[in-house]
Amino acid sequence: MLKDQEAASHIYGPVPSRRLGFSLGVDILPSKTCSFDCVYCQLGRTGRKSGRRGRYFSSRDILRQIKEAINKNQRTDHITFSGSGEPTLHTEIGNLIRKIKKMTEIPVVVLTNSSLLTRRPVRRALMAADIIVPSLDAATAATFRRVNRPLPSVQVKDIIGALALFRREFQGRIWLEVMLVKGINDSPSDIKSLKRAIARIRPDKVQLNTVVRPPAEKWAQPLSRRALDKIKKDLGGRAEVVVDFRRRPGSPAVSDIRRAILAMAERRPVTLEDITSSLGRKEKEVRPHLETLLRWQRISRHKHGGTIYYAPPQPAQKRKKSLRWESGRAEKNS
Repeated sequence: MLKDQEAASHIYGPVPSRRLGFSLGVDILPSKTCSFDCVYCQLGRTGRKSGRRGRYFSSRDILRQIKEAINKNQRTDHITFSGSGEPTLHTEIGNLIRKIKKMTEIPVVVLTNSSLLTRRPVRRALMAADIIVPSLDAATAATFRRVNRPLPSVQVKDIIGALALFRREFQGRIWLEVMLVKGINDSPSDIKSLKRAIARIRPDKVQLNTVVRPPAEKWAQPLSRRALDKIKKDLGGRAEVVVDFRRRPGSPAVSDIRRAILAMAERRPVTLEDITSSLGRKEKEVRPHLETLLRWQRISRHKHGGTIYYAPPQPAQKRKKSLRWESGRAEKNS
């Protein structure tokens, strides 16, 4: 366990999700700890590339923060393990899921890159979840390595076999996510291979996604809606194109706007609409806090596909960790 990070925040949101409504994010790994280094990853390149499981953070601290978040009575449609890396790398994920289920009736979701489902203890650990969202971006070895850049020991044929086995074992819902990158994994032969794999896995849904937020590699480009619709048709009845979340009523305001913005932006690039929807605040209330965080270099601003995103600071900015933030903590939110 990384004792120097015991006080880390493991909760963010609830954030607006395209698939899960208002989702309370649970982040149980150090930043960018993963068995993949996907070209499209919104968190950037993988800093800790590993398939070794461990007790990275204290389960007690994680559960305490989840309980505190639930007790705030903010609108929460799902509690979702995602965030800074591959959540199944944490050896306590099964215990965490079971204890959350005793704490609340809010459905528990796990987003996973599927690489560790080849291990029986990992499959067992996920049994108490309500929804598993595993990824399968390619079904051939060459394309899989090109798009996901996995550890050398990870083989896509093993992942497909493990997903098929998990389908037989798991009583909850499986929503298979396919992230499509233009010119990388969208060829007719790639889609045919995926279709065969999907028939073997038998997920409840196949959710087609593409590069919307700023990716790890600038050359990773999105597919058009027309191209996605064609692939949806080719894959058949279980497939759907994941559309952008639209603001729903019912998300109450939170008091500490700056900290909430930081918690979201540290896990994924977010838009102004993401932030206002999650916090239940108007744009005119949020913008001053964004400008302050930009001025203090606690976040950075990027334009991707014509949309402005807010993300963690660039490496040069991170070195300036700022007494300004500490002094700013005392400022009263407007």
